[in-house]
Amino acid sequence: MIEPADLSAVEAARRIAAGSLSAEALVRSCLDRIAAREPQVQAFEHLAANEALRAARALDKAPSRGPLHGLPFAIKDNYDTWDMPTTSGSPIYAGNRPSADAAVVALSRQAGAVAVGKTVTTEFAYFTPGKTRNPHDPVRTPGGSSSGSAAAVGAGMVPLAFGSQTVGSVIRPAVFCGAAGYKPSFGLLPATGIKALAWSYDTVGVMGRTVADCALLVGALLGADWLAGLDGAGTPRIGLCRTLKWSEAQPEAGPALDATRRRCETSGAKVIEVEMPAGFAELYEAQPVVLAYEMAHVFADEMARSRDKLSARFREQIERGQAIRHVEYARAKAVLDTCRAQLGDLFDGCDVLMTPASPGEAPVGHGYTGNPIFNGVWTALGVPCVTAPGLKGPNGLPVGVQAIGRIGDDARTLAAAHWIEARLS
Repeated sequence: MIEPADLSAVEAARRIAAGSLSAEALVRSCLDRIAAREPQVQAFEHLAANEALRAARALDKAPSRGPLHGLPFAIKDNYDTWDMPTTSGSPIYAGNRPSADAAVVALSRQAGAVAVGKTVTTEFAYFTPGKTRNPHDPVRTPGGSSSGSAAAVGAGMVPLAFGSQTVGSVIRPAVFCGAAGYKPSFGLLPATGIKALAWSYDTVGVMGRTVADCALLVGALLGADWLAGLDGAGTPRIGLCRTLKWSEAQPEAGPALDATRRRCETSGAKVIEVEMPAGFAELYEAQPVVLAYEMAHVFADEMARSRDKLSARFREQIERGQAIRHVEYARAKAVLDTCRAQLGDLFDGCDVLMTPASPGEAPVGHGYTGNPIFNGVWTALGVPCVTAPGLKGPNGLPVGVQAIGRIGDDARTLAAAHWIEARLS
Protein backbone atom coordinates (compact mmCIF):
# COMPACT_ATOMS: atom_id res chain seq x y z
CA MET A 1 0.00 0.00 0.00
CA ILE A 2 1.35 3.40 -0.97
CA GLU A 3 2.35 5.67 1.90
CA PRO A 4 0.59 9.05 1.98
CA ALA A 5 4.01 10.75 1.77
CA ASP A 6 4.51 9.15 -1.66
CA LEU A 7 1.34 10.64 -3.14
CA SER A 8 1.51 13.48 -5.60
CA ALA A 9 -0.05 16.70 -4.37
CA VAL A 10 -2.86 16.30 -6.91
CA GLU A 11 -3.71 12.78 -5.72
CA ALA A 12 -3.41 13.71 -2.05
CA ALA A 13 -5.75 16.67 -2.58
CA ARG A 14 -8.24 14.39 -4.33
CA ARG A 15 -8.23 11.92 -1.45
CA ILE A 16 -8.57 14.62 1.18
CA ALA A 17 -11.52 16.11 -0.69
CA ALA A 18 -13.10 12.64 -0.95
CA GLY A 19 -12.63 11.98 2.76
CA SER A 20 -10.38 8.94 2.26
CA LEU A 21 -7.28 10.71 3.63
CA SER A 22 -6.99 13.19 6.47
CA ALA A 23 -4.67 16.17 6.49
CA GLU A 24 -3.22 14.92 9.77
CA ALA A 25 -2.41 11.49 8.31
CA LEU A 26 -0.71 13.09 5.32
CA VAL A 27 1.32 15.53 7.41
CA ARG A 28 2.28 12.79 9.86
CA SER A 29 3.45 10.56 7.01
CA CYS A 30 5.58 13.39 5.63
CA LEU A 31 7.07 14.05 9.06
CA ASP A 32 7.91 10.35 9.39
CA ARG A 33 9.68 10.52 6.03
CA ILE A 34 11.56 13.62 7.15
CA ALA A 35 12.66 11.86 10.33
CA ALA A 36 13.95 8.93 8.28
CA ARG A 37 15.77 10.86 5.57
CA GLU A 38 16.70 14.23 7.04
CA PRO A 39 19.86 13.03 8.84
CA GLN A 40 21.37 12.21 5.45
CA VAL A 41 19.70 14.75 3.15
CA GLN A 42 19.69 17.77 5.52
CA ALA A 43 17.05 19.65 3.56
CA PHE A 44 15.60 21.69 6.42
CA GLU A 45 16.85 24.77 8.19
CA HIS A 46 13.87 24.80 10.53
CA LEU A 47 11.22 22.10 11.04
CA ALA A 48 7.83 23.02 12.50
CA ALA A 49 6.52 19.52 13.14
CA ASN A 50 4.20 20.20 16.07
CA GLU A 51 2.81 23.35 14.49
CA ALA A 52 2.14 21.50 11.23
CA LEU A 53 0.27 18.72 13.02
CA ARG A 54 -1.86 21.25 14.92
CA ALA A 55 -2.68 23.05 11.68
CA ALA A 56 -3.58 19.75 9.97
CA ARG A 57 -5.92 18.72 12.82
CA ALA A 58 -7.67 22.08 12.64
CA LEU A 59 -8.12 21.72 8.88
CA ASP A 60 -9.64 18.24 9.33
CA LYS A 61 -12.35 19.81 11.51
CA ALA A 62 -13.04 22.71 9.16
CA PRO A 63 -14.73 23.12 5.77
CA SER A 64 -12.42 23.06 2.76
CA ARG A 65 -10.26 26.17 2.57
CA GLY A 66 -9.47 25.67 -1.10
CA PRO A 67 -7.58 23.47 -3.57
CA LEU A 68 -4.54 23.16 -1.28
CA HIS A 69 -6.55 22.06 1.76
CA GLY A 70 -4.38 19.84 3.94
CA LEU A 71 -1.37 19.68 1.60
CA PRO A 72 2.05 19.97 3.30
CA PHE A 73 4.56 22.37 1.76
CA ALA A 74 8.08 23.56 2.50
CA ILE A 75 9.40 27.10 2.17
CA LYS A 76 12.82 28.23 1.03
CA ASP A 77 14.58 30.11 3.80
CA ASN A 78 14.74 33.41 1.93
CA TYR A 79 10.92 33.69 2.21
CA ASP A 80 9.59 35.58 5.23
CA THR A 81 7.46 33.60 7.67
CA TRP A 82 5.88 35.14 10.74
CA ASP A 83 6.07 31.94 12.79
CA MET A 84 9.50 30.62 11.75
CA PRO A 85 12.97 32.16 11.44
CA THR A 86 14.15 33.46 8.06
CA THR A 87 17.93 33.48 7.73
CA SER A 88 18.48 33.58 3.93
CA GLY A 89 21.38 31.17 4.43
CA SER A 90 23.53 33.78 6.16
CA PRO A 91 24.79 34.22 9.73
CA ILE A 92 23.93 37.90 9.37
CA TYR A 93 20.26 36.98 9.77
CA ALA A 94 20.58 34.21 12.36
CA GLY A 95 17.47 34.25 14.54
CA ASN A 96 15.68 36.78 12.31
CA ARG A 97 11.93 36.66 12.98
CA PRO A 98 9.86 38.52 10.38
CA SER A 99 6.52 39.98 11.40
CA ALA A 100 4.63 38.72 8.34
CA ASP A 101 4.57 35.94 5.75
CA ALA A 102 5.81 36.43 2.23
CA ALA A 103 2.79 37.01 0.00
CA VAL A 104 2.77 33.57 -1.62
CA VAL A 105 3.21 31.84 1.75
CA ALA A 106 0.22 33.72 3.15
CA LEU A 107 -1.84 32.88 0.06
CA SER A 108 -0.89 29.20 0.33
CA ARG A 109 -1.98 29.00 3.95
CA GLN A 110 -5.21 30.79 3.14
CA ALA A 111 -5.87 28.10 0.51
CA GLY A 112 -5.41 25.39 3.15
CA ALA A 113 -1.78 24.37 2.73
CA VAL A 114 0.23 23.33 5.79
CA ALA A 115 3.74 24.75 6.26
CA VAL A 116 6.08 22.08 7.64
CA GLY A 117 9.30 24.10 7.73
CA LYS A 118 11.97 26.24 6.09
CA THR A 119 14.39 24.64 3.65
CA VAL A 120 18.07 25.32 3.19
CA THR A 121 19.15 27.95 0.70
CA THR A 122 22.62 28.84 -0.46
CA GLU A 123 23.92 32.12 0.99
CA PHE A 124 21.41 34.79 -0.05
CA ALA A 125 20.26 32.47 -2.89
CA TYR A 126 23.61 32.86 -4.66
CA PHE A 127 26.29 30.18 -5.11
CA THR A 128 27.85 29.43 -1.68
CA PRO A 129 26.30 26.05 -0.74
CA GLY A 130 24.48 25.08 2.43
CA LYS A 131 24.44 21.70 4.16
CA THR A 132 21.95 19.87 1.90
CA ARG A 133 22.92 16.68 0.06
CA ASN A 134 21.46 15.16 -3.09
CA PRO A 135 18.75 12.67 -2.08
CA HIS A 136 19.74 10.26 -4.87
CA ASP A 137 23.47 10.27 -4.11
CA PRO A 138 24.72 12.09 -1.00
CA VAL A 139 28.20 12.67 -2.44
CA ARG A 140 26.69 14.92 -5.12
CA THR A 141 25.31 18.44 -4.99
CA PRO A 142 21.54 18.96 -4.85
CA GLY A 143 22.03 22.10 -6.91
CA GLY A 144 21.22 25.59 -5.77
CA SER A 145 20.11 27.92 -4.62
CA SER A 146 16.80 26.19 -3.80
CA SER A 147 18.74 23.16 -2.62
CA GLY A 148 16.65 22.23 0.40
CA SER A 149 13.31 22.59 -1.38
CA ALA A 150 14.41 20.42 -4.30
CA ALA A 151 15.93 17.79 -2.00
CA ALA A 152 12.84 17.72 0.24
CA VAL A 153 10.56 17.04 -2.74
CA GLY A 154 13.02 14.64 -4.38
CA ALA A 155 13.39 12.67 -1.15
CA GLY A 156 9.62 12.31 -0.72
CA MET A 157 9.52 14.53 2.37
CA VAL A 158 6.89 16.93 1.03
CA PRO A 159 4.83 17.02 -2.17
CA LEU A 160 5.25 20.78 -2.69
CA ALA A 161 7.89 23.41 -1.99
CA PHE A 162 8.69 27.01 -2.81
CA GLY A 163 11.98 28.06 -4.33
CA SER A 164 13.17 31.17 -6.09
CA GLN A 165 15.14 31.68 -9.29
CA THR A 166 17.44 34.54 -10.20
CA VAL A 167 19.69 32.53 -12.52
CA GLY A 168 18.90 28.80 -12.37
CA SER A 169 17.90 28.24 -8.77
CA VAL A 170 14.63 26.33 -9.30
CA ILE A 171 15.12 24.43 -12.53
CA ARG A 172 18.66 23.14 -11.93
CA PRO A 173 18.13 21.74 -8.39
CA ALA A 174 14.77 20.30 -9.43
CA VAL A 175 16.55 18.36 -12.19
CA PHE A 176 19.39 17.20 -9.93
CA CYS A 177 16.97 16.00 -7.24
CA GLY A 178 14.41 14.40 -9.55
CA ALA A 179 11.55 16.84 -8.93
CA ALA A 180 9.33 18.82 -11.24
CA GLY A 181 10.26 22.51 -11.24
CA TYR A 182 8.42 25.54 -12.53
CA LYS A 183 9.76 29.08 -12.88
CA PRO A 184 6.81 31.24 -13.90
CA SER A 185 6.89 34.24 -16.17
CA PHE A 186 8.63 37.12 -14.43
CA GLY A 187 6.22 38.92 -12.11
CA LEU A 188 3.38 36.41 -12.40
CA LEU A 189 3.55 35.80 -8.65
CA PRO A 190 4.39 38.51 -6.11
CA ALA A 191 7.92 38.42 -4.69
CA THR A 192 6.88 40.53 -1.70
CA GLY A 193 8.50 39.21 1.46
CA ILE A 194 11.38 37.42 -0.30
CA LYS A 195 14.95 38.61 0.27
CA ALA A 196 15.97 40.20 -3.01
CA LEU A 197 19.08 39.24 -4.97
CA ALA A 198 18.58 41.04 -8.31
CA TRP A 199 15.28 42.81 -8.85
CA SER A 200 15.22 42.39 -12.63
CA TYR A 201 15.41 38.60 -12.36
CA ASP A 202 14.08 37.38 -8.98
CA THR A 203 11.14 35.04 -9.61
CA VAL A 204 8.98 32.98 -7.27
CA GLY A 205 9.24 29.31 -8.26
CA VAL A 206 7.70 26.03 -7.16
CA MET A 207 8.59 22.36 -7.07
CA GLY A 208 6.40 19.29 -6.91
CA ARG A 209 6.38 15.58 -7.59
CA THR A 210 4.85 16.22 -11.00
CA VAL A 211 4.17 19.09 -13.36
CA ALA A 212 0.50 18.82 -12.39
CA ASP A 213 1.49 19.45 -8.76
CA CYS A 214 3.21 22.68 -9.79
CA ALA A 215 0.15 23.70 -11.80
CA LEU A 216 -2.10 22.96 -8.82
CA LEU A 217 -0.08 25.17 -6.47
CA VAL A 218 0.39 28.16 -8.75
CA GLY A 219 -3.13 27.94 -10.10
CA ALA A 220 -4.47 28.04 -6.56
CA LEU A 221 -2.43 31.16 -5.79
CA LEU A 222 -3.77 32.86 -8.91
CA GLY A 223 -7.36 31.72 -8.43
CA ALA A 224 -7.18 29.72 -11.66
CA ASP A 225 -7.86 26.03 -12.34
CA TRP A 226 -4.81 25.19 -14.40
CA LEU A 227 -5.22 21.47 -13.75
CA ALA A 228 -8.33 21.35 -15.91
CA GLY A 229 -6.37 22.54 -18.92
CA LEU A 230 -3.39 20.23 -18.67
CA ASP A 231 -4.87 17.27 -20.54
CA GLY A 232 -7.00 19.21 -22.99
CA ALA A 233 -4.32 21.30 -24.62
CA GLY A 234 -3.52 18.74 -27.31
CA THR A 235 -0.19 17.70 -28.77
CA PRO A 236 2.32 20.55 -28.54
CA ARG A 237 4.45 21.91 -31.34
CA ILE A 238 8.01 21.76 -30.04
CA GLY A 239 11.10 23.66 -31.08
CA LEU A 240 14.26 21.84 -30.05
CA CYS A 241 16.85 24.47 -29.14
CA ARG A 242 20.34 23.41 -28.09
CA THR A 243 21.19 27.10 -27.37
CA LEU A 244 24.43 28.89 -28.16
CA LYS A 245 26.16 27.15 -25.24
CA TRP A 246 25.76 23.53 -26.33
CA SER A 247 29.52 23.06 -26.04
CA GLU A 248 29.14 23.26 -22.25
CA ALA A 249 26.78 20.28 -22.10
CA GLN A 250 28.00 17.05 -20.53
CA PRO A 251 27.98 13.85 -22.64
CA GLU A 252 24.66 12.71 -21.13
CA ALA A 253 22.78 15.88 -22.14
CA GLY A 254 22.64 15.02 -25.83
CA PRO A 255 21.15 11.53 -25.40
CA ALA A 256 18.59 12.93 -22.93
CA LEU A 257 17.47 15.60 -25.37
CA ASP A 258 17.42 13.19 -28.31
CA ALA A 259 15.52 10.52 -26.35
CA THR A 260 12.89 13.05 -25.35
CA ARG A 261 12.57 14.17 -28.95
CA ARG A 262 12.07 10.61 -30.18
CA ARG A 263 9.40 9.89 -27.59
CA CYS A 264 7.57 13.09 -28.43
CA GLU A 265 7.69 12.43 -32.16
CA THR A 266 6.54 8.84 -31.65
CA SER A 267 3.50 10.24 -29.83
CA GLY A 268 2.68 12.56 -32.72
CA ALA A 269 4.39 15.81 -31.79
CA LYS A 270 5.99 17.95 -34.46
CA VAL A 271 9.54 18.73 -33.36
CA ILE A 272 11.66 21.15 -35.34
CA GLU A 273 15.22 22.37 -34.78
CA VAL A 274 15.37 25.98 -33.63
CA GLU A 275 18.47 28.14 -33.43
CA MET A 276 18.89 31.20 -31.27
CA PRO A 277 19.42 34.43 -33.22
CA ALA A 278 23.08 35.36 -33.42
CA GLY A 279 22.37 38.51 -31.41
CA PHE A 280 21.52 36.39 -28.41
CA ALA A 281 25.25 35.87 -27.90
CA GLU A 282 25.26 39.34 -26.34
CA LEU A 283 22.63 38.16 -23.88
CA TYR A 284 25.12 35.78 -22.27
CA GLU A 285 27.42 38.75 -21.66
CA ALA A 286 24.70 41.15 -20.51
CA GLN A 287 22.95 38.82 -18.06
CA PRO A 288 25.80 38.68 -15.47
CA VAL A 289 26.38 42.45 -15.72
CA VAL A 290 22.81 43.16 -14.66
CA LEU A 291 23.06 40.54 -11.92
CA ALA A 292 26.27 41.91 -10.38
CA TYR A 293 25.17 45.57 -10.59
CA GLU A 294 21.85 44.90 -8.89
CA MET A 295 23.38 42.68 -6.22
CA ALA A 296 25.82 45.45 -5.32
CA HIS A 297 22.88 47.78 -4.69
CA VAL A 298 20.71 45.25 -2.87
CA PHE A 299 23.48 44.26 -0.46
CA ALA A 300 24.95 47.70 0.22
CA ASP A 301 24.05 47.46 3.92
CA GLU A 302 25.44 43.95 4.39
CA MET A 303 28.70 44.98 2.76
CA ALA A 304 28.94 48.13 4.88
CA ARG A 305 28.08 46.66 8.27
CA SER A 306 28.54 42.87 8.09
CA ARG A 307 31.23 42.35 5.48
CA ASP A 308 33.12 39.83 7.62
CA LYS A 309 30.05 37.57 7.75
CA LEU A 310 29.79 37.30 3.96
CA SER A 311 31.58 34.52 2.10
CA ALA A 312 34.60 35.47 0.02
CA ARG A 313 32.76 34.53 -3.18
CA PHE A 314 29.80 36.71 -2.30
CA ARG A 315 32.02 39.68 -1.46
CA GLU A 316 33.84 39.28 -4.76
CA GLN A 317 30.55 39.39 -6.66
CA ILE A 318 29.46 42.54 -4.84
CA GLU A 319 32.81 44.19 -5.52
CA ARG A 320 32.44 43.25 -9.18
CA GLY A 321 29.04 44.93 -9.19
CA GLN A 322 30.33 48.03 -7.44
CA ALA A 323 32.82 48.51 -10.28
CA ILE A 324 30.09 48.51 -12.95
CA ARG A 325 29.05 51.99 -14.05
CA HIS A 326 25.38 52.77 -14.55
CA VAL A 327 25.94 53.35 -18.27
CA GLU A 328 27.23 49.76 -18.58
CA TYR A 329 24.23 48.48 -16.64
CA ALA A 330 21.85 50.44 -18.86
CA ARG A 331 23.56 49.04 -21.95
CA ALA A 332 23.17 45.49 -20.62
CA LYS A 333 19.50 46.09 -19.84
CA ALA A 334 19.01 47.32 -23.39
CA VAL A 335 20.42 44.02 -24.70
CA LEU A 336 17.84 42.17 -22.61
CA ASP A 337 15.06 44.32 -24.05
CA THR A 338 16.29 43.77 -27.62
CA CYS A 339 16.39 39.99 -27.16
CA ARG A 340 12.92 39.92 -25.57
CA ALA A 341 11.63 41.72 -28.64
CA GLN A 342 12.96 38.85 -30.79
CA LEU A 343 11.21 36.12 -28.83
CA GLY A 344 8.31 36.11 -31.28
CA ASP A 345 10.64 35.02 -34.07
CA LEU A 346 12.28 32.39 -31.84
CA PHE A 347 8.89 30.82 -31.10
CA ASP A 348 7.63 31.02 -34.67
CA GLY A 349 5.72 27.81 -35.39
CA CYS A 350 6.22 26.45 -31.86
CA ASP A 351 4.13 26.30 -28.71
CA VAL A 352 7.21 25.74 -26.56
CA LEU A 353 10.95 25.37 -26.89
CA MET A 354 12.66 22.30 -25.50
CA THR A 355 16.20 22.85 -24.23
CA PRO A 356 18.58 21.21 -21.76
CA ALA A 357 17.66 22.01 -18.18
CA SER A 358 21.18 21.40 -16.91
CA PRO A 359 24.50 20.36 -18.46
CA GLY A 360 23.99 16.81 -17.15
CA GLU A 361 23.76 14.86 -13.91
CA ALA A 362 24.49 16.54 -10.58
CA PRO A 363 28.24 17.01 -10.11
CA VAL A 364 30.14 15.18 -7.37
CA GLY A 365 31.05 17.36 -4.41
CA HIS A 366 29.40 19.91 -2.13
CA GLY A 367 31.42 23.05 -2.83
CA TYR A 368 29.74 23.72 -6.19
CA THR A 369 26.04 23.74 -7.05
CA GLY A 370 26.42 23.12 -10.78
CA ASN A 371 26.57 25.20 -13.92
CA PRO A 372 23.43 27.33 -14.63
CA ILE A 373 24.44 28.02 -18.23
CA PHE A 374 21.20 26.54 -19.62
CA ASN A 375 19.03 28.57 -17.22
CA GLY A 376 20.28 32.12 -16.75
CA VAL A 377 19.39 33.65 -20.09
CA TRP A 378 15.84 32.31 -19.95
CA THR A 379 15.41 33.82 -16.48
CA ALA A 380 16.78 37.11 -17.80
CA LEU A 381 14.24 37.00 -20.64
CA GLY A 382 11.38 36.50 -18.18
CA VAL A 383 9.88 33.45 -19.93
CA PRO A 384 8.20 30.53 -18.11
CA CYS A 385 10.34 27.40 -17.71
CA VAL A 386 9.18 23.94 -16.62
CA THR A 387 11.21 20.79 -16.10
CA ALA A 388 9.70 17.35 -15.54
CA PRO A 389 11.31 14.30 -13.90
CA GLY A 390 11.74 10.97 -15.65
CA LEU A 391 15.06 10.80 -17.48
CA LYS A 392 18.19 9.12 -16.10
CA GLY A 393 21.84 9.59 -16.99
CA PRO A 394 24.65 7.02 -17.20
CA ASN A 395 24.99 6.87 -13.40
CA GLY A 396 21.27 6.34 -12.88
CA LEU A 397 20.83 9.93 -11.68
CA PRO A 398 18.24 12.40 -12.95
CA VAL A 399 18.91 14.48 -16.03
CA GLY A 400 16.41 16.83 -17.58
CA VAL A 401 15.02 18.94 -20.35
CA GLN A 402 12.87 22.00 -19.89
CA ALA A 403 9.89 23.38 -21.73
CA ILE A 404 10.11 27.13 -22.28
CA GLY A 405 7.16 29.25 -23.31
CA ARG A 406 6.32 32.76 -24.35
CA ILE A 407 6.11 35.44 -21.66
CA GLY A 408 2.70 35.17 -20.01
CA ASP A 409 1.86 31.88 -21.72
CA ASP A 410 2.35 29.87 -18.55
CA ALA A 411 -0.75 27.68 -18.76
CA ARG A 412 0.18 26.40 -22.21
CA THR A 413 3.81 25.90 -21.16
CA LEU A 414 2.72 23.79 -18.18
CA ALA A 415 0.36 21.79 -20.42
CA ALA A 416 3.19 21.08 -22.87
CA ALA A 417 5.55 20.08 -20.06
CA HIS A 418 2.84 17.82 -18.64
CA TRP A 419 2.44 16.19 -22.07
CA ILE A 420 6.22 15.70 -22.35
CA GLU A 421 6.38 14.32 -18.80
CA ALA A 422 3.89 11.61 -19.75
CA ARG A 423 6.27 10.49 -22.50
CA LEU A 424 9.13 10.20 -20.01
CA SER A 425 7.34 8.00 -17.49
